[in-house]
Amino acid sequence: MADLEAELTRTVRGEVGFDVTSRALTTMDASNYRRVPLGVVAPRDADDVAAVLAACRAHGVPVVARGGGTSIAGQATGTGVVLDFTRHMNGLLSLDPASRTAVVQPGLVLDRLQQAAAPHGLRFGPDPSTHSRCTLGGMIGNNSCGSHSVAWGTTADNVSELSVLTARGDRLTSGRDWAGAPEGLRPLVEAELARLRTGFPDLPRRISGYALDALLPEHGADVARSFCGSEGTLGILTEAVVRLVEAPRARALAVLAYADEGAAAEEAAGLLAFAPLTVEGMAADLVRSTADLPRGGAWLFVETGGDTAAEARARAETIVRAADVLDSLVVTDPSGQRALWRIREDASGTATRMPDGSEAWPGWEDCAVPPARLGAYLRDFRGLLGSYGLRGTPYGHFGDGCIHVRIDFDLLTEPGIGRFRRFSEDLAELVVAHGGSLSGEHGDGQARAELLPKMYGAEMVTLFERAKGVWDPDDLLNPGMLVRPAPLDTNLRFSVLPREPVDVVFGYPSDGGDFSAAVRRCVGVAKCRTTEVSGPSVMCPSFRATGEEQHSTRGRARLLHEMLAGELVTDGWRSTEVRDALDLCLSCKGCRTDCPVGVDMATYKAEFLHHHYEGRRRPASHYAMGRLPRWLRLVDRTRTARLVNSLASVRPLAALAKRLGGIAGERGIPRVAGVTFTRAWRREVLAESRRNTQDGVEYVETPTRGRVHLWPDTFTEHLSPSVGHAAVRVLEAAGLGVLPVLPVMAGKPVCCGLTYVSTGQLDRAREVMRTTLDGMGVLVDDEGAPPVVVLEPSCAAALRTDLPELLPDDPRAARLAAMVLTFAEALERHAAPDWTPPRIDRPTVGQTHCHQHAVLGDAPDRRLRTAAGLTGELSGGCCGLAGNFGFEKGHYEVSTACAEEQLLPSVREAPQDTVILADGFSCRTQLEQLAGVRARHLAEVLAEALEELGPRDGRG
Repeated sequence: MADLEAELTRTVRGEVGFDVTSRALTTMDASNYRRVPLGVVAPRDADDVAAVLAACRAHGVPVVARGGGTSIAGQATGTGVVLDFTRHMNGLLSLDPASRTAVVQPGLVLDRLQQAAAPHGLRFGPDPSTHSRCTLGGMIGNNSCGSHSVAWGTTADNVSELSVLTARGDRLTSGRDWAGAPEGLRPLVEAELARLRTGFPDLPRRISGYALDALLPEHGADVARSFCGSEGTLGILTEAVVRLVEAPRARALAVLAYADEGAAAEEAAGLLAFAPLTVEGMAADLVRSTADLPRGGAWLFVETGGDTAAEARARAETIVRAADVLDSLVVTDPSGQRALWRIREDASGTATRMPDGSEAWPGWEDCAVPPARLGAYLRDFRGLLGSYGLRGTPYGHFGDGCIHVRIDFDLLTEPGIGRFRRFSEDLAELVVAHGGSLSGEHGDGQARAELLPKMYGAEMVTLFERAKGVWDPDDLLNPGMLVRPAPLDTNLRFSVLPREPVDVVFGYPSDGGDFSAAVRRCVGVAKCRTTEVSGPSVMCPSFRATGEEQHSTRGRARLLHEMLAGELVTDGWRSTEVRDALDLCLSCKGCRTDCPVGVDMATYKAEFLHHHYEGRRRPASHYAMGRLPRWLRLVDRTRTARLVNSLASVRPLAALAKRLGGIAGERGIPRVAGVTFTRAWRREVLAESRRNTQDGVEYVETPTRGRVHLWPDTFTEHLSPSVGHAAVRVLEAAGLGVLPVLPVMAGKPVCCGLTYVSTGQLDRAREVMRTTLDGMGVLVDDEGAPPVVVLEPSCAAALRTDLPELLPDDPRAARLAAMVLTFAEALERHAAPDWTPPRIDRPTVGQTHCHQHAVLGDAPDRRLRTAAGLTGELSGGCCGLAGNFGFEKGHYEVSTACAEEQLLPSVREAPQDTVILADGFSCRTQLEQLAGVRARHLAEVLAEALEELGPRDGRG
């Protein structure tokens, strides 16, 4: 296809990518299916789209339109040229509050439209759970709905006019009264009026097939409406006029608890009489934590609106009184509502794992039945699952009779795939028997199109084929979807993966030690593509900085998938495409928590780098910064800290050192402490003991509630010992005896191995970790040993997760991991009962360390700050330095962009008396180098307050 690539490169102004990376990134959407495209084009405008269609038509190559790539039925994949509308044709062209309309391009992300409409009291009605990354073009293509469809309908209900390019280059403006209809469509419809009036089930979520009934005269012969849900098979959308609705000024959320989802389903339809905004359902086995939910086994989320909070609450309470529930909760606080909605929105990801951790897949994600039949349908559905020995947890739009479910299909073996086909056929018949639609939201794609004859009959499906022929006589647009479909059990994305586990270093305990299973975690939900950050989310900083798919968690997972498949990425662990995509991964671990399916790209990156450079020379930065603990110990042993700092301050020498070490020239080299933390601490303890002896006073330790060990992490030990001294001061004031874990114990250096892990030097990391365990000896052998307090969040996270995952066969690793506490955890769990932190009563800004957020959790830190009177929220996102990442050559621009997203603006806008907090050395360094401010560890802030109180009051 070199001729096609050359022609597209010549005629298209947007990017044309026939390279391995571009193709690998678009082999899959969020479905079970995979197709390898010939190339990807990111058009800049409709003229580019026309040029692509002309070139592909001349070469006989299919064209697939793609938005956010979150389709669940396979319709965003194809073997020809993929049109990626997210890069350029993603604008909001106009918004008219008076007419309540907006003109949008197909690549516009829904949340951007909502943000623009909100100041006018307006919004776009449909809101899929992927609203932060799905596009308007994709929503129109799938006729998306979302949780508010009981109030505002489907996308088709909210579209006025569509600008469409046909496969043969005709530019049409589709609307009512046959506006924009291709030649031949009207005669086709007028000859089939009786069939169209009787052949479609009457239910709110009928998405399957073509909406040809929208072309009936009594429905206004609405060509735009009939185009919705056509999955890119009829024409290519280039612009749309959409209608907006008035948003309620206030909302309340009634959470109704039931014994199970069957009971919830039985009641959902009856609640529609109260005109709610949503009636959403989910069961307990889909929820990671039920702590914030009322007592029950399943819940309905019923949202109400009003002009005032009191009016919204009153409507919610009316629904609670009318419902037959086990328990209930009404929430009017917006932040509380958002927290609850996040539980529901993340279900599309969390549902991919069964409660026992086994995998579950889409394929029958969104069947819909009349709402009044939902309870009966769910009972039959559960029975069908049981007859096949399958499991799944239904959830979704109970008020519309639309159920989402991921099922634990075996899509890896021939018998499992055979069972998948038989179940699909039987379920289609069950849905039709209940008067339902095979698709109630996500479209048919490859997953269900083959079974449309069961729903519509052969003659109606033939009519669909004839309609497709009118719009696209050459079958150029997304062939194999909706009409003349590929079989539902072909093109499965798992079929290309290796059948035997790949030889890897990490243990992957949540995936049975199977790296392929770990990579399969990414189902394409694409939460990592969210560009707007709300709350404490971290994932994915490099995507938010670059906007490029290959720098998202999903994009990297796709490349790893293709690396394992070996069809497109053919050089395995040596792949430069995978290496380059992982290069901008900050190893922040945000995806480990923020990704609904728990993809851990930081671990995958370390694994890949280990194999990629095995037996080969590594980048200079891996030697310079990956082995940082070793160099700093050498500086300490040779007492050359002053010399190193002096040399680093000489610009030509510093520039040479940075060049040789692979360090970005824009970076300053942090100063090494003249005296390490533990050396100074031991001197201080010894001096105190001598003073007490000289004064004739027997040295007696301060009574303590317990003891803790303090870990000598590399950063506290050599670069910021003030943090260690402050922590000792606070811990002792809280009644704790603080014992040192020495940098060298039993003649063996102690280290968490973090820098080796982050640079993929896993053999060395395991060696370092084993040496650490040997050196600590009885501390990890004794089950009653005191906990280990780690002040640097990244080191604590490495000990909690990387240590046991790299040494899964060494029981000492798990024991040490269980002993690790953060500074705030130690105070919360082990401080004297009457101890309270000193009151500071000042506002705070700063950074919650990424690893703290992702691995350790920051709830104890929040409680400690509140107790000390430190008000305000620390920013989400990522500081952008992330250990070695921001120091490496070529990363400075992205590192800075990450910091500029949230952290730096929050610091610049803070009042003068604000406390700037950052527990991570990287976060503090980034703030110092980019903003010229000194951030402090929470221990330093509390210690300073204790000093102001004086020795006696400081005991708490």
